[in-house]
Amino acid sequence: MTSFDDVRDRIRRCAGQTFSTATGLPFTYRVAGEFLRVQREGREINRSLSRTNFEKAAVEMPAGRPSDIKGRQGSAYTWAILMDQRIRQRDW
Repeated sequence: MTSFDDVRDRIRRCAGQTFSTATGLPFTYRVAGEFLRVQREGREINRSLSRTNFEKAAVEMPAGRPSDIKGRQGSAYTWAILMDQRIRQRDW
């Protein structure tokens, strides 16, 4: 796997683009410092996902579904972002 810093850069570059959860719910996110804030249906939801959360989840990739990383914060969003081709590329 490439360094997590490279993955984090991809996550930052894709902020504002639409992603989908495993169940097909569209969402976007913005990066605020070392945290990611999820937005759904034009509203920011009460969920901050840390860099550490993504770094730990990335080690578990590829994961077949969000429940495979249920120990991570916001596993549905974390999984959707990390398993998206724009983020994972050829790393997992």
